[in-house]
Amino acid sequence: MEIAKQISNELNIALWQTEAVIELIDSGNTIPFIARYRKEKHGSLDDAVLRDINDRLTYLRNLMEKKEQVIAHIEELGLMTEDLKKSIMEATTQVAVDDIYRPYRPKRRTRASIAKEKGLSGLADIIRLQMTEEPLEKSAEEYANDEISIEEAIAGACDIIAEDISDDAELRKFIRNITRKEGIITSKAKDAEEKSVYENYYEYSETVRTVAGYKTLALNRGEKEKFITVKIQAPEEDILRYIEKCVIANDNPYTTPVLKETIKDSYTRLIAPSIEREIRNELTDAAEENAIEVFGKNLAQLLMQAPISGHVVLGWDPAFRTGCKLCVVDETGKVLDTTVVYPTMPQNKVRETEIVVKKLIEKYGITIISLGNGTASRESEKIIADIIKDCPQVSYVIVNEAGASVYSASKLATEEFPQFDVGQRSSASIARRLQDPLAELVKIDPKSIGVGQYQHDMNPKKLNDALLGVVEDCVNKVGVDLNTASASLLSYVAGINKTIASNIIAYREANGRFKNRKELLKVAKLGNKAYEQCAGFLRINDGTNPLDATAVHPESYDAALKIIAFADYDAKDIKGGIQGIKKQIKDTDKLAADIGIGKETLQDILNEIEKPGRDPRADMPKPILKTDVLDMTDLKEGMLLTGTVRNVIDFGAFVDIGVHQDGLVHISQLTDKKFVKHPLEIVSVGDIVEVKVLSVDVAKKRIQLTMIL
Repeated sequence: MEIAKQISNELNIALWQTEAVIELIDSGNTIPFIARYRKEKHGSLDDAVLRDINDRLTYLRNLMEKKEQVIAHIEELGLMTEDLKKSIMEATTQVAVDDIYRPYRPKRRTRASIAKEKGLSGLADIIRLQMTEEPLEKSAEEYANDEISIEEAIAGACDIIAEDISDDAELRKFIRNITRKEGIITSKAKDAEEKSVYENYYEYSETVRTVAGYKTLALNRGEKEKFITVKIQAPEEDILRYIEKCVIANDNPYTTPVLKETIKDSYTRLIAPSIEREIRNELTDAAEENAIEVFGKNLAQLLMQAPISGHVVLGWDPAFRTGCKLCVVDETGKVLDTTVVYPTMPQNKVRETEIVVKKLIEKYGITIISLGNGTASRESEKIIADIIKDCPQVSYVIVNEAGASVYSASKLATEEFPQFDVGQRSSASIARRLQDPLAELVKIDPKSIGVGQYQHDMNPKKLNDALLGVVEDCVNKVGVDLNTASASLLSYVAGINKTIASNIIAYREANGRFKNRKELLKVAKLGNKAYEQCAGFLRINDGTNPLDATAVHPESYDAALKIIAFADYDAKDIKGGIQGIKKQIKDTDKLAADIGIGKETLQDILNEIEKPGRDPRADMPKPILKTDVLDMTDLKEGMLLTGTVRNVIDFGAFVDIGVHQDGLVHISQLTDKKFVKHPLEIVSVGDIVEVKVLSVDVAKKRIQLTMIL
């Protein structure tokens, strides 16, 4: 109950909604299923909010488990008090729990623990309480012996006090907060003469509270690669004054000077390095969260690009020495032919390539050439543009081939194309990712798709989990054809893991096409719960039940048939879609109540009946089809162009304007209508945008663009 309240407050949603989602998650339901088929239970929260609830639920439950472990350990030590227990239970973060637990947790052997072993705790108390009226050397006499001098005894006692100060939870909280608020992060070059991509950080400083996430990740990488050193400068004088105020009760001439030195030692030796690590970690975590969110949004836009259907496509994987690999696929993605041509250096067989490509165009009726944007893409593009001058029905598109080489060398690609080499597999992937980006890109590790920033510097598990969630949401939003989907695609469907996906393929190969959704229950290891989760997201076209081709869940089939009958239609009318059925039903609230379903479910069923199996990607902008080629040297300042957003990062967006080198629209050049906190407020991956050229640096291959026209 307390966890549900906290999540509701954090995410600004009603308590009943949070409680409902927690109950659904605990019952083994997947996020896509909850989002699509349990809207009434949670008030139509979207996938993103549901995942936020799930993430916070996991964090807070782990936090509660940690609190219980800490309490149990302190109770074992016999040191638990009601106030201490209350402090632990009220802590809202793992850092806060760690601060409280610090004095009680097992420590490795420290200077303080060695001093305690030597019996110096009593002398430490004398100094800390400031009650002595004689020089400390006098008080230390009884603690000195043949093995320890008076000076060593005082130093050891001070070590005990220093560690106690560093373990004080309230002091650490104050120091952490003031360092966050007033601290300055700085970086310096290890060798100012050495050239690197980190030159902006060779002499850099900025307040901790304002440093942007991408700068944090850049600083981390520059430090890791040993180009720069990074430090956090805290307001040390203010911090020392505060600790002195808390620790020093009176102005004792014998203890005050010693305590001041001890406080400084405690801060510089024990507290400052620890707080600096914590804040650096906090900055990194926040930067990673932001970068992962941006990566996820970019990935979603990329996966949800509009498919180019009804075309025979020639996939062109460009290269120099090893030749350009070509692959022809039909409208369904089936490979018809593969070959290799050598139009680029060092062979330069341009004429031979023209003959081969024109024969393929004529033989298979190719209408689009899908060109990868890798090495030799620029040279290949010029050749393609020349070839299709004689083939007016053919155009070409440059596609982002990120991850194609990863896929082509994978076990999955080997199983899919056992007779092909890696180049042939790569060209097939380049062709198919134009036809159906989602179906092809799910075969590739999301981290390899290349629409993020600093992804190699992030926590791999955190990044992987987030991106897999994005892919899962996209796949289930679109739906999957049960009779044509690959195992890779099926494994992202709610309730289906890799084993079940393989079993579905095996069943399909052994028994032929699925005729209805109920057949899924015959698949090995696909039980009732998995069926409940996955059935609505799997489509069967031309099956025995027309509702199987829609996103209507089998649990709602009876309701769907009653709705159809209410509008004087028959089940067979579903196949082509019953246009205008929503307008025929005037009182949806009454109909929902009569049938016994929620209003949200009724609306979803009506949408599906009107446009069965509608692909939500149809609303996305189509790729720009090209027939001619621009060179970077053709660009002039002030030139107006149409381009495609390829990547969005914290400080702007990269736009493909057809010259092989993407241009940067800086965040300040996205619009002059409002302040832009992040580029994703204005643009997304795949957007078609109008831009103007600001500047071109051919030597550095940099193009500056603006969307303020």
